Amino acid sequence: MSGKRVAVIGASGYGGLQTLRLLLGHPDFEITFLGGERSSGKRWSELVPFLPLPRDLVVSSPDPDAIAAAADLAVLSLPNGLASQLVPDLLQRGLKVVDLSADYRYRSLAQWQEVYGAEARQFPRSDSDLCEEAAYGLVEWDAERIAGARLVAAPGCFPTASLLALLPFLKQGLIETGGIVIDAKTGTSGGGRAAKEHLLLAEASEAVAPYGVVGHRHTSEIEQLAGQVAGHGVQLQFTPHLMPMVRGLLATVYARLRDPGLTAEDCTVLLGAAYRNCACVEVLPVGTYPSTKWVRQTNRALLSVQVDKRTGQLIVMSAIDNLVKGQAGQGVQCLNLIAGLEASTGLPLAPFYP
Repeated sequence: MSGKRVAVIGASGYGGLQTLRLLLGHPDFEITFLGGERSSGKRWSELVPFLPLPRDLVVSSPDPDAIAAAADLAVLSLPNGLASQLVPDLLQRGLKVVDLSADYRYRSLAQWQEVYGAEARQFPRSDSDLCEEAAYGLVEWDAERIAGARLVAAPGCFPTASLLALLPFLKQGLIETGGIVIDAKTGTSGGGRAAKEHLLLAEASEAVAPYGVVGHRHTSEIEQLAGQVAGHGVQLQFTPHLMPMVRGLLATVYARLRDPGLTAEDCTVLLGAAYRNCACVEVLPVGTYPSTKWVRQTNRALLSVQVDKRTGQLIVMSAIDNLVKGQAGQGVQCLNLIAGLEASTGLPLAPFYP
């Protein structure tokens, strides 16, 4: 297993649990270290009896030397700001790191500090060089860079669903870059495992609620890669909504077509060509619209396109599981590339239904 021993830091959160579940069935990786502060000193079987691992490891404080002695690769599923306190030490010790937080998603440390103000004040940083170095882990768009990286920043769930829908049309210059609107809906697990009032069953059940209507943190993350692909700055409107379900994410992207003669069939062909070699992305036929239940507990993204001839609007729908393709599964995709494996190795693509 040389080179494929994996440490999972933040093991008992939703991202860590899902990462462990995926690694548990992976043919090439071995889980050799579990890290966590609040759960430090507890055996895994005591902490999470519903997810037995081949080795009943003791969860340890994430000491860089101990991690380096036990693992070659590390997946960090930590609160924003905290990963940056550990990553430089891990890289210095020769590990390759996939970070599921937002700490390295921006090429500019100053922009991260502006967007994540509270975390930036709590966790002072001076690792601007690592922000510039980190590969953005949207596998379908930068696989070669990810494969050669020692630090990968896995995208957020909203950016993943939105960018998969948007980027092929920006790359081909088929849509106006002004007036793009993204309406997205997600399950409560996107808020993490820590107790939060608005995620209580009595609060979230039988309700749909928007949040972060102006200036949501993921807006600038989406704009960053959209601008890189378009070749110039892109400003867009992004509004998330909390849905009364545990997992799943549906993003609907609206943009104005530059050529009013393009049909939904034309746009579907373009999407299919963009993702023809991507096992984790499927483009649906015109008139078939994705459901979050169709991707539940899978690493698959389902895309569908429609064109409103009356308004000249392109409408792209994108469904993912927010904890898998939107988080842990995408992290494992990145691990696969770093280890020289096919990106989809060991990842579930068929849902449990219903």
